Amino acid sequence: MMETMPHVQTKGLNEGKTKFNTLRQAFLKRMKDLLIERGWILYIIGFLLGRAIILSVASPFSVAFLATISLLRQKRLLKTFIAMLVGGFTVSFTQGIHIGLAMVVFLLLSGFFQKESYQHVQIPIFAFLSTSASRLFLYSLADKLTSYEWLLLGIEGFLSMVLVLIFMQSIPLLLSKRYKLTLNNEEIVCLMILLASILTGMIGWEVNGVHIDQIFSRYLVMLLAFIGGAAIGSTVGVVTGLILSLAHIANIYQIGLLAFAGLLGGLLKEGRKLGVAIGLMIGTLLVGIYGETNHFILFLWESSFAIILFFITPASWIKQISRYIPGTEEYTHEQEQYLQKVRHITAKRVEEFSHVFSALSKSFLTEQSTYDENQEMKRETDFFLSRVTEKTCQLCFMKKRCWQNQFDETYSLMDMLKNSYMDQKDAHLRIRKKFENYCIKSNKVIEKIEEELTYFEANRKLKEQVMKSKRLVAEQLQGVSEVMEDFAVEIMKERQHHETYEEKIYQVLKQMGFEIEKLDIFRLEKGNIDIEISLTFHNYHGEGAKLIAPILSDILNETIEVKEEDISPFPGGSSFIKFGSARSFTVTTGIAYAAKGGGLISGDSHTTIELGEGKYALAISDGMGNGKRAKEESSESLRLLHEILETGITEKVAIKTINSILSLRTTDEIFATLDLAIINLHDAYVRLLKIGSAPTFIKRGNQMLKLEAANLPMGIIQEFEVETIGEQLYAGDMLIMMSDGIYDGPKHIYDKDLWVEQTLIGMETNNPQEIADLLLEEVVRTQNGLIEDDMTVIVAKVDKHIPRWSPVPIMQENVF
Repeated sequence: MMETMPHVQTKGLNEGKTKFNTLRQAFLKRMKDLLIERGWILYIIGFLLGRAIILSVASPFSVAFLATISLLRQKRLLKTFIAMLVGGFTVSFTQGIHIGLAMVVFLLLSGFFQKESYQHVQIPIFAFLSTSASRLFLYSLADKLTSYEWLLLGIEGFLSMVLVLIFMQSIPLLLSKRYKLTLNNEEIVCLMILLASILTGMIGWEVNGVHIDQIFSRYLVMLLAFIGGAAIGSTVGVVTGLILSLAHIANIYQIGLLAFAGLLGGLLKEGRKLGVAIGLMIGTLLVGIYGETNHFILFLWESSFAIILFFITPASWIKQISRYIPGTEEYTHEQEQYLQKVRHITAKRVEEFSHVFSALSKSFLTEQSTYDENQEMKRETDFFLSRVTEKTCQLCFMKKRCWQNQFDETYSLMDMLKNSYMDQKDAHLRIRKKFENYCIKSNKVIEKIEEELTYFEANRKLKEQVMKSKRLVAEQLQGVSEVMEDFAVEIMKERQHHETYEEKIYQVLKQMGFEIEKLDIFRLEKGNIDIEISLTFHNYHGEGAKLIAPILSDILNETIEVKEEDISPFPGGSSFIKFGSARSFTVTTGIAYAAKGGGLISGDSHTTIELGEGKYALAISDGMGNGKRAKEESSESLRLLHEILETGITEKVAIKTINSILSLRTTDEIFATLDLAIINLHDAYVRLLKIGSAPTFIKRGNQMLKLEAANLPMGIIQEFEVETIGEQLYAGDMLIMMSDGIYDGPKHIYDKDLWVEQTLIGMETNNPQEIADLLLEEVVRTQNGLIEDDMTVIVAKVDKHIPRWSPVPIMQENVF
């Protein structure tokens, strides 16, 4: 029995706590509905602004507030008008008459010009005229139109006009559930002016000498200093103190008190609420010692009540406000949530586009799959024979015998005659003789078949071309779909895995004494890591490469190196360093080329492409012929290849796309070979795609490997299969690619492969550029110093990447 008592008590306590939270949430929801949805916050603000007076007599707040409500919440206009009028009469009869008359004049002016365009520009002018007119009328009744009254009249009207612009910025922040994601500095200042103006309406309210406006002003400064720090706190203190001092000259000390309290409270915000409260008390003590003793005690009471309000303010309210103040943790979290939402929406849209491209590709492929070549050929034959018989057999007296009594024999004989013409470009003698014995108008029919056969062949080739183009389009659409799908998956990757490593990296670097400002991990894929760090160095000596990169290598179990760094020239300045995966292998290239006859323009083109994700591409393209035209063909092929590969589309689809473009873009003969090698820098595996190109050789010590494929040059035929050749490379291997000008250069040598292999093995150097130069020179020597064709050779040497700095082991047992 005794053992169950604690459990029962705990259960009852939890139920009571849950019930209390439910009631509290219901109360807050009710209050929010009452204040925001039903507009009571406007009526309360209107009542206080109706009481607000500055410079002893000026009251520019009421008309400015009414003008703003007329634009934002017109259905609340009448009740707000009444609330401000009541507030004015609680101060004095003259105050009530003044703001009532000013508001009536404003409503008349705005009502008269309500159909005019640019009303939002005219509203501030109406506020100026109505305020000035009301004050002028009251001064006229009292015969007080001195120069001072004229000056005061103009100032009040001008302030009313300015306050309209300020309230237009700040009122929506109080009325909307989520006006905008963040507040800029101007909006924060406008909101502070509004709140300080509301506090001005509390002047004169006191309990036993303790002023209510002082309590709430200090509470406001503490709250904003706790949320936004010293900058926001001091700004709020200055603005609030300035407006309160304008309302009552005795409050002039409030500027120094509130500004200093906001500054000190913001600096002590690391001590949480207690630190901010201490900041206010210190400011109160420093300002209060200059006053009388009884006033000093009142200062302390006012600050004490403000601190009590500050401590009982729910953390959820503070957190809600912090979401809109730049620099706070809640603001950062809100930004991250917003960016995550945008990322998910973007990924979803990209995925939808991927599905669209995939569906389009499938629609083309479906048409291809339903295409029956035999059936289509039979249909075309029927159409062909109908055209022939229409112009030959229709008027023949033997038509009934041929096409009714002996249809199958006639059809078969004419079909064989057509096929014979198609295969041999001339009818086979036996078939032609048989048809002449069968048909009495054989010469006329044969002549018509030869005529129609030209159109038949053109039509058939056109349809084949269309089908092949559709197949190519389907492959291209599918390639784009796969790229977009991969991109969507990359966008959708959760940051949980990244956040775990961010925490580890942050703790380790902080333990080693680095002052980190910002740490972002964008990718953690093996071989494609991308990390950016902003940190402070008092005296930079290459710590990024010497210490941080090795530490990251040990944490991520992969060699990391500095990709980019921007170090501040000033001690203690913010520096930026970008880290990425170090490649396991490096590629050093050497290129040698020469134009036919020693000319300046070679028909060969070559390129080396950094594809990203640890891939390195080398390519040679040889345009047909020599000179400028051949150069245009080859360079165009490589340009297209470069741009397509950078999008992420696979090499096969890229090459088929280039082939289609070259074969379709013009009626001229534009042919080009392509020799493409893509080396994976993480495992040194090479893939070669060879289109009409010379063999590629791999030199491994004293061994030679030959890689070749048989394909026609691009642009000759529409449909062809791209052969991919793969080979594992090792550190020290040499990859030698060449155009046919090098491979076919030695004319008197029968076995070209053996000659190339022996020449390369006989070279004592391992420098890629020297090998390329020596091979080109050797080919020129075999031609007796003549250059009979464009020649290009690329030599790529694969080496193991050795990082400059070794990994620095971390003592994880002491950190995690």
